[in-house]
Amino acid sequence: MVHLDENTSSLARGLLDAAPDAIVGVRADGRIALVNAQAERLFGYTREELHGEPVEILIPESGRRLHPHHRDSYLHDPQPRPMGAGMELAGRRRDGSEFPAEISLSAIESEDGLLITAAVRDVTDRKRTEAKFRGLLDSAPDAIVAVLSDGRIALVNAQAERLFGYSRDELHGQSVEILVPEAGRSRHPQHRERYFHDPRPRPMGAQMQLAARRRDGSEFPAEISLSALETEDGLLVSAAIRDVTDRLEAQAERERLRAQAERKRIEAQLHQSQRLESLGQLAGGVAHDFNNLLGVIINYTAFVGEVVATAAERDGGQWEAARRDIEQVQRAAERATQLTHQLLAFGRREVVQPRVLNLNDVVWDIEEMLRRTLGEHVELITLPAADPWPVFADAGQLEQVLVNLAVNARDAMPGGGKLTIDTSNILVHEDIAGDRPGLKAGRHVNLRISDSGSGMAPETVSRAFEPFFTTKRKGEGSGLGLATVYGIITQAGGHAEIFSDVGLGTTVSILLPAVDSVAATPEPIFDGAILTGGETILVVEDERAMREVTRRLLARNGYQVITAADGHRAVELAVSHPTEIHLLLTDVVMPQVLGRTVATLVRRHRPGIRVLFMSGYAYPVLAHNGTLDPGLTLLGKPFSEQMLLAKVRDVLDNPVEN
Repeated sequence: MVHLDENTSSLARGLLDAAPDAIVGVRADGRIALVNAQAERLFGYTREELHGEPVEILIPESGRRLHPHHRDSYLHDPQPRPMGAGMELAGRRRDGSEFPAEISLSAIESEDGLLITAAVRDVTDRKRTEAKFRGLLDSAPDAIVAVLSDGRIALVNAQAERLFGYSRDELHGQSVEILVPEAGRSRHPQHRERYFHDPRPRPMGAQMQLAARRRDGSEFPAEISLSALETEDGLLVSAAIRDVTDRLEAQAERERLRAQAERKRIEAQLHQSQRLESLGQLAGGVAHDFNNLLGVIINYTAFVGEVVATAAERDGGQWEAARRDIEQVQRAAERATQLTHQLLAFGRREVVQPRVLNLNDVVWDIEEMLRRTLGEHVELITLPAADPWPVFADAGQLEQVLVNLAVNARDAMPGGGKLTIDTSNILVHEDIAGDRPGLKAGRHVNLRISDSGSGMAPETVSRAFEPFFTTKRKGEGSGLGLATVYGIITQAGGHAEIFSDVGLGTTVSILLPAVDSVAATPEPIFDGAILTGGETILVVEDERAMREVTRRLLARNGYQVITAADGHRAVELAVSHPTEIHLLLTDVVMPQVLGRTVATLVRRHRPGIRVLFMSGYAYPVLAHNGTLDPGLTLLGKPFSEQMLLAKVRDVLDNPVEN
């Protein structure tokens, strides 16, 4: 409380007039005793007009009735303090207009007793600015909560009211932890203190799953960004809070749909693989029986052809016409033989004799043949890898793959174009292998055959490896070209895939697993200069016609032949035959006893006998994973006389035991 004497009163009035705020001095009875120049300007009264008037003249009518009570309360404890804390205060001008006010009270002891001074400030501009600021906050899409350094909430916007379920009045002055889930409340003050020490704008809880709590106790996932603002009341930290429930649910739904689509894609690939496997089993069974029939047709036609050719040379006429007819039958049989081999290759039922090889060598060996096949209107480009890893495969089958793909590419480029064959080393990772049934992670050599042709639609690509599926006109293709490619590559442990777009061409990508061995030089092929002989051969074949034609082919070339219709009879002959039997020529797949068992039983009685197996469907009796077991020799059906004699001679002259 300040005491003024008469000597200082004039100085005090000068200081009061210089004050920026309106100052009104009121006696204990509520009458105005003093005003300064700023009060005259603010309220529109002169000093004389205000002097002696009740102070309620400066108070809006709505607050006049309660004002004496507030004044009496202050007189009981006349300490300097702001008036009406937590209340919206206002002043009233002479013309009756009102304005928002900020009022501070203090008491002075004067000659006339206690004088209450009120410093009054018009805060119209500040309120207008605050209203604009509040409007901006309320229009923000995120909930905004401003917090003082002690954790008390100083400001919230309309979105915060809607998000948390509290009104502004309920949140103002509350600890911000009221909005934090119980699980994180104990740690939140520490996080808040750390931020106040380094108040830089940043997202809160980076790499953490944040959550907030509503009035009803429910929680929701939140994304929170922090920023700081210096105010009259000190540092204020604002948190922009966004409910990300919908976003997380949408993200989860996208992930679910993506996983579902990926699962369907893999299931479709697996279904296609299983369908092709079933078709392969069917093709293999058909090929086995068909090869026996073809063997009979080919060789009996050859017998008849020899007779007719002799007659045609002697008499001509009708015999020459018959000779040409027989040639047509032979060509048809050769074509049928190719088809059965394609069926077996597709079904991975053809026994192969692979070796370690360099894919570049395979391409180089067949390059000239491919150029002749493609014709002058198609440019062949080869791009070999500098140092490809070796692979384990059948070179002849890989050549068949390249020929089949080259023919398909040529047909897709009737007006000309480019065919590119390139090789490269590729390391297949687990995630890539997992998306492709049958493909294993690890080192692979990629053989790619790309054309600039018409391309294929997705529905065509999905069926391209199926046997007998073709987009060519009737009679122009068997539909086995790509099916054969699929079977050969799959049997070699590889993976084949087609990439194509209509009008942009087609690429067939083949992945073959690499091996650590060094590529081997192929063994020289038996030249077959001497194909006849006088050795004794035991022929075991359950098909009577095939057994007879085999006997005739061997007998007419000097061999002594004994025959058996099944394995049991073959063993009896091995025991009872009086002279040496040099070679056992046995079919592989027979009723009762399989050819391999026949060979084992015969060798018990004749340990030095050589063995040659023959079959149009030896898989899986002689083969392990489609590869011929070491020490075994196979004559594939159907065979010609030349093929039979060459293989028999090769086995008989081979010093290595079978």
